[in-house]
Amino acid sequence: MKRHGNLWPSVIDFSNLLCAARKAQKGKRFRPNILDFNYHLEQELHTLKADLEQKTYKPGKYRTFEIKEPKPRLISAAPYRDRVVHHALCNVITPLMEPSFIYDTYANRERKGTHLALQRFTRYARSSDYVLQCDIQKYFPSIDHQILKACLRRKIKCPDTLWLIDTIIDGSNEQIPAAFHFQDDDLLSPLNRRRGLPIGNLTSQFFANVYLSGFDHFVKETLGGKKYLRYVDDFALFSDSHDFLTEARQAIEAHLDRLRLKIHPVKSHISKTQQGANFLGFRIFPDRIRVRTENLRRARRRCRELQISYAARKIDLNRVVTGLQSWEAHLKHGDTQQLRRHIFNSLVFSRG
Repeated sequence: MKRHGNLWPSVIDFSNLLCAARKAQKGKRFRPNILDFNYHLEQELHTLKADLEQKTYKPGKYRTFEIKEPKPRLISAAPYRDRVVHHALCNVITPLMEPSFIYDTYANRERKGTHLALQRFTRYARSSDYVLQCDIQKYFPSIDHQILKACLRRKIKCPDTLWLIDTIIDGSNEQIPAAFHFQDDDLLSPLNRRRGLPIGNLTSQFFANVYLSGFDHFVKETLGGKKYLRYVDDFALFSDSHDFLTEARQAIEAHLDRLRLKIHPVKSHISKTQQGANFLGFRIFPDRIRVRTENLRRARRRCRELQISYAARKIDLNRVVTGLQSWEAHLKHGDTQQLRRHIFNSLVFSRG
């Protein structure tokens, strides 16, 4: 396995930092903290470059908030200056790590995403009798720092770049508790190991793929799972043999134990594809794709919120149109023509 060195000059290169700043502000450049940073852009980047060169860089304090949908999660927003550093690092190391990922992992990767994952899931479901679907319990809060650093060191050997990676990982804020015990643990083992990455960081999304990359190869190559795909912490393995999937589940749980991860005991199961399978907000049947009821209910609620905000003059018509177009584009990936017509024909937007 090739390990990459001499990456640091590329990471701290001024042009890379400038590129990182442009990426970090995408869609957010009119926020006060970003406007202030950009007003002194050259000075800020030179100062950041010096802090990295001298190893005096330290991550700032996260701003955290909780979201309830689609499930309760703690979201952490790093200061803008740190987000620039995250992009600068990922600009350099992502192209080096990407070739080691399997094709069928779809989250947080260029030219991938939810809709390609849905297409692949549908193809596998319609050519298989059974599917094993698993959800990793509290994935981001469970990621073990020591194991993650070891995974990254299998591909990166540049000491300075590894210092920055360790600094970002060690700077992670406290996450939702995920204290699971594993084989050979004593009572205090879960408390003595640092774990958890902040959801919301670009680096966390990338590290999450690195952490499970070896597991993906295990399923594909060791277990012989030809029809397998993963989206963040949700993965599915298809087969015509129920016995194969039963044995695969046991091997999967044993392998995840080595990564100090647990699959969700309720959300992980084997089912017949003829009966339909849920994935990324849709339910896939042999002859059609439907929107899940809870997702439809959530979408209707968001439409009502748009109506209320528009009536109260809190948002303009462009914001309304953008929101509706985004939701319609998502719905188009299912067999939803009549549903879309019913929803959008019933919407009325007027100023209060």
